[in-house]
Amino acid sequence: MITFIGRREFITLLGGAAAWPLAARAQQPAMQVIGFLSARSPYGSAPHVAAFRQGLAEAGFVEGRNLRIEFRWAHGQYDQLPILAAEAATKTIPIVFTTMLDPAKAGLIESLNRPGGNATGAYTLATSLEGKRLELLHKVVPKVARIAVLVNPHFLGTELELKDLHEAARILGLELLVLEASSEGGITAAFATIVEQRIGALLVASDPFFFDQREQLVALTARHAIPAIFFFPEFALAGGLMAYGTRLADSYRHAGVYVGRILKGEKPADLPIQQSTIIELIINSKTAQALGLTFPITLLATEVIE
Repeated sequence: MITFIGRREFITLLGGAAAWPLAARAQQPAMQVIGFLSARSPYGSAPHVAAFRQGLAEAGFVEGRNLRIEFRWAHGQYDQLPILAAEAATKTIPIVFTTMLDPAKAGLIESLNRPGGNATGAYTLATSLEGKRLELLHKVVPKVARIAVLVNPHFLGTELELKDLHEAARILGLELLVLEASSEGGITAAFATIVEQRIGALLVASDPFFFDQREQLVALTARHAIPAIFFFPEFALAGGLMAYGTRLADSYRHAGVYVGRILKGEKPADLPIQQSTIIELIINSKTAQALGLTFPITLLATEVIE
């Protein structure tokens, strides 16, 4: 999520979302207007939008009272983001973002502690954990030597994810089958390949579109009895075998707080990037039982859901 902010003029929220100038549409002088542009779809985003609103409220801004938010959604079509965000393209409008990518390496900021320029926000650890996820999956299915990896070729973090995964696979002595998908049909086709080639396990790489498609992904792993590891806890809560990562809602709440602070006069350059400090391994015991899997005792010192 990225947010562009014009004090008393507009805020742009981008990343999971983006925003653009909306001052001309404001109904009252005291009403702040926020444009929220998301790479995802409204479906499945409600908890994170709620967390963003919570952060805004903590900073003193309540939708309908002194704030209005207008939403635009890319529905996983990443090529639409530049078009949707065209009104907000600027180097001067304050930006608040949440991102799965390291924002310093991605060139959004100068450094995590001193962002500089007009951007700040929250860094959600996701793409940097792929190697660890492969290691965890290997511990659960140690006899599986060939593991499928599902990536979105249009996601900016895919190249880095694959680099880390191939290095981890080399160390673990595993062979990877990389499959690409950027649509519902592509996901279905990828699973057909997994079944056809009798691949024993699956790692779903971090990607906003995949997060929106978590019900489809979880359903297909269950239908074909494929042990899989995912990148956010919501996958395990939806019935996926296991997930290793941080809670995305925390980043959205931090973004909301930062938007409020900037509206009150603070500068993005002075606000350090917020990072998730808690990484969780979530195991769905019901799914594990259905797959006939038992977990090493070293992995059970975490959250296990029924």
